[in-house]
Amino acid sequence: MTLKILAIDDSRTIREMLRHALGNAGFEVHLADDGVAGIEALDHCHPDLVITDINMPRLDGFGVLESIRQSEAFKTLPVLILTTESAQDLKNRAREAGATGWIVKPFDDGKLVSAIRRIAAI
Repeated sequence: MTLKILAIDDSRTIREMLRHALGNAGFEVHLADDGVAGIEALDHCHPDLVITDINMPRLDGFGVLESIRQSEAFKTLPVLILTTESAQDLKNRAREAGATGWIVKPFDDGKLVSAIRRIAAI
């Protein structure tokens, strides 16, 4: 079974880096350019894991996380935060909101793939 990942980031460069890294690892990658588009994509792609940035227009990563955790269909979906932010208070806020993990950009392809495999238990 191919793992489906929804990556939400407003940076086209980061989205393409994620598409490349995750696609090369054998994952099916779906992309969204902000939080609103990401939430809308959930019902279409039914991902096994979500990766989201924090700082985005229209709906930030905390809003994405909150929306996912409030959804009966997706409340247990693993969510990785991928951001340039490294402040402990933001990490704590994400953890309390239900984030599965936190990775700081720039990311290492191998470490990201390894974290995804650990979380998804594949």
